[in-house]
Amino acid sequence: MAAEMKVAIGGLGAIGAHLARALDAGVQGLRLTAVAARDQEKAKRTIAGFRAPPAVVALPELAEHADIVVEAAPAAVFEQIAESAIAHGRIFVPSSVGALLPRMHLVDRARETGARIVVPTGALLGLDAVRAAAEGEVESVTIETRKPPRGLEGAPYLIENGIDVFAITEPRIVFKGNAFDAARGFPANVNVAAALALAGIGPERTQVEIWGDPTVTRNTHTIKVEAAAARLTMTIENVPSEENPRTGRITPLSILACLRGLTSTLKVGS
Repeated sequence: MAAEMKVAIGGLGAIGAHLARALDAGVQGLRLTAVAARDQEKAKRTIAGFRAPPAVVALPELAEHADIVVEAAPAAVFEQIAESAIAHGRIFVPSSVGALLPRMHLVDRARETGARIVVPTGALLGLDAVRAAAEGEVESVTIETRKPPRGLEGAPYLIENGIDVFAITEPRIVFKGNAFDAARGFPANVNVAAALALAGIGPERTQVEIWGDPTVTRNTHTIKVEAAAARLTMTIENVPSEENPRTGRITPLSILACLRGLTSTLKVGS
């Protein structure tokens, strides 16, 4: 039997805490060994009842304790976690995929150190089909994201443009542009668009629409792909996390599935 892979998690919010509890409950081939958070005392309280409490360390130290480093923290500390993991040659699994787009130099750095960057599907669907289509000719990829207005609160683009999400009383488009600009303006909201861009034709060609929509109760993403091999139209409606409405309940489950795929004998999907 192959040795267990050690997992460290940066961030214990809506995504990280859920993932930590699942790993502590037991996942074959994986063992939680370290966690890090800005509030270390709160982190200690979160893991207090674990069967095998992991070490609570500083963010840059995560890679010293694990084979796999999962980033589940605010985008502001993304680079701090990523650079350490990559410098140590670890497998780096980011949840803030939008923060990766303006930092593609990290991919070159990973190539030098032997690290891997594995992007989970997250709150999206159909990435396998998009990746397959992108092996051939792709004419266009678009994604329309609709969220309850409060799920967009605090986005830099909205602040810069004086858009008050709480004043939105009917469906309103608040952004239209490419995935690169969307990730920069909505770092906590469009990880799905970033993952789609990386799977397909790149952030400059992937077009994004973001709507504040008080008529929806779920974070809804509709993807359309025009390619030589297929025409794809896909919609997913994600239940927002109670702890953080900017993300969906499915996101930590997706990361857990991604981690299982790193050790499973049988792996389904490309």
